[in-house]
Amino acid sequence: MSDVIRVLLVDDHQVVRRGLRTFLEIQDDIEVVGEAADGPAGVARAEELRPDVVLMDVKMPGGDGVEALRKLRELGNPARVLIITSFTEQRTVVPALRAGAAGYVHKDIDPTALAGAIRSVHAGHVLLQPEVAGALLAQETPYGGSGRGGQLTEREREVLALIARGRSNREIARDLVLSEKTVKTHVSNILMKLDLADRTQAALWAVRHGVAD
Repeated sequence: MSDVIRVLLVDDHQVVRRGLRTFLEIQDDIEVVGEAADGPAGVARAEELRPDVVLMDVKMPGGDGVEALRKLRELGNPARVLIITSFTEQRTVVPALRAGAAGYVHKDIDPTALAGAIRSVHAGHVLLQPEVAGALLAQETPYGGSGRGGQLTEREREVLALIARGRSNREIARDLVLSEKTVKTHVSNILMKLDLADRTQAALWAVRHGVAD
């Protein structure tokens, strides 16, 4: 059971939650551990249940997903948050990614692809579609100065480049012939040195400053 991905569903529509639960519960490696109908309730449940992945809507009357993401980050909750939304506009998705989401999918996603997305973010990947990544890069970023890359060691720059290519810690460890624990240490050092909050920001920083080339 240690390989089972524990998922929390946060959506204000009960029918949507029920449909998601029905599909996800037939997956051998995914367990739905709880549900919530708005952002504040989602934060409370995430703190209580400590899921691996939170599948969260953005627009909810009782409290939106972006604010919930910010609160989870403040609390240091380690859950990976995958936004599931019917809103495709960049003005909706970009704030969620800036707030710490590991990626997003549309509510009309194929069920098999949704399960794959959950597995992907759980493995440490960042799911960014090209048009959204472009929108993020086009904006002024409030984090990471252009001169800070000089603080990184050569090995940290190698790790950062692989993060920008969507590699998980396990894949980086394999590519660089390192232990996964060592990779985690490098990732923590990169985030600290560049004053970044998560892998999404690290990937964007790497692209903006040419580390991913």
